[in-house]
Amino acid sequence: MNHWDKKFKADGYLYGEEANEFVKEQFESGSGKIGCFAEGEGRNAVYLARLGYDVTAYDYAVEGLKKTELLAEKYGVKVATVLKDLTKVEAVERQQFDAAVMIFGHVVEEDQETLFNNLIQSVKPGGRIVFEVYAKAQIDYGTGGPKDVAMLYDVEAVKNYCLGNDVSIIDLAEREVIRYEGDKHNGKCRVVQGVIAKL
Repeated sequence: MNHWDKKFKADGYLYGEEANEFVKEQFESGSGKIGCFAEGEGRNAVYLARLGYDVTAYDYAVEGLKKTELLAEKYGVKVATVLKDLTKVEAVERQQFDAAVMIFGHVVEEDQETLFNNLIQSVKPGGRIVFEVYAKAQIDYGTGGPKDVAMLYDVEAVKNYCLGNDVSIIDLAEREVIRYEGDKHNGKCRVVQGVIAKL
């Protein structure tokens, strides 16, 4: 059982049942296939399924995927769940989704580019990729996220990960936002947010 399985085995939803605010801002009711990467307990995947999308949730933790399935059942929607280590090269099939989402998918620095490559390459040309992750400056906020700065993101590095693929950057910036998500994200924090289009 890995670190995340142990965390997600606890009762309740660590980050709440509500979708991330950035996801809510970026998606309206619609159709098409969306991949949710490092999806944890499923709050964003279930929200998108409720909007009408065909959603696949990827995570490294069996316990997180179980909770995703329970949350989907609670809201009367279906979400496909796939156990996957997204830090492996070509971990997912290319060009299968109309959009991909990753919210707080934190891995060590040397794996971040591979994670982003998988995220971006999973999307069809003309699709988009939406993400919000904690910035390195979050280490000084103490309001959520990894306590190891090597698992946080640098906006310039993220820009390079994106530009290493066939994409157009619509929005990419480090911002201060407020996040109240379950017990683990509480208050003012520093994030890197991005919306990119697949060419």
